[in-house]
Amino acid sequence: MKTMQPLKKIEAGVLEVAYYEAGPSDGSPVLLMHGFPYDIHSYVDVAPLLAEAGCRVIVPYLRGYGATRFLSDATPRSGEQAALGADLLALLDALAIPRAVLAGYDWGGRAACVVAALWPERCEGLVSLNSYNVQNIAKAMVPEKPEDELRLWYQYYFHSERGRAGLTADRRAVARLLWRLWSPTWAFDEATFERSAAAFDHPDFVEVVIQSYRHRFGLVPGDPTYAHIEARLAAQPPITVPAITFDGADDGVRPATDASAHAHRFTGPRAHRVVPGAGHNMPQEVPHVFANAVLELVPELRT
Repeated sequence: MKTMQPLKKIEAGVLEVAYYEAGPSDGSPVLLMHGFPYDIHSYVDVAPLLAEAGCRVIVPYLRGYGATRFLSDATPRSGEQAALGADLLALLDALAIPRAVLAGYDWGGRAACVVAALWPERCEGLVSLNSYNVQNIAKAMVPEKPEDELRLWYQYYFHSERGRAGLTADRRAVARLLWRLWSPTWAFDEATFERSAAAFDHPDFVEVVIQSYRHRFGLVPGDPTYAHIEARLAAQPPITVPAITFDGADDGVRPATDASAHAHRFTGPRAHRVVPGAGHNMPQEVPHVFANAVLELVPELRT
């Protein structure tokens, strides 16, 4: 079974970020951002396709995952959207990458959307699952349709101390269940799951996850360091860079929509695609589809 090794490490902002790198060092940079509860192996088949096309591919572990570590015990273990975006921006700075294609899903897609929206000069193009992935926290208590609320049961579970205890007691069982529910047509085996599940053994995984799912509903405060970023995100800034957005037709957490659902949030060129047979972990389920979308946004390959 393929693994994304060896890892590199670099200090970036409040983190020492562990990341996988492939492709030529002078290639067009692409950052691939994983989600919850997954890890960098979501891109185990995407990364080589991009590297073979001449891209410099960077796949970092997010805060709270894998070998990425906080530099200080005093740093709040926040999983809020502003922190994820700030981490991605800090990584671009640390790697001296002025501008890159940013691609991701779930938490990683949110980080990419935050940077694309607030620092468009750093984003060559955006690939995002579930389209505009910036949370509107001010409207977090507005209910969705009952069937869509049902899909969010895990978020409400994490709002309680019972949920924290459940995640602490058996994070693998929680993650495995979410994998099955969110990608019902993806026949992953136990070895594939365990390859990623090792990343959840991070000492801060539970705290980062719990804070993330409570903060997005306004139930806990954010890290004051990122208050200015959250204030900018509260305005729901548009994404002006070229974008390709996806929904998986079989996504068990976010139902597929057409392009009109988020059209007002994209003021630059955008293509929206619904992918049959794909669930929430799209880059691992349909790697060629995801990789080809990234390559459409690489400047040297645009036609």
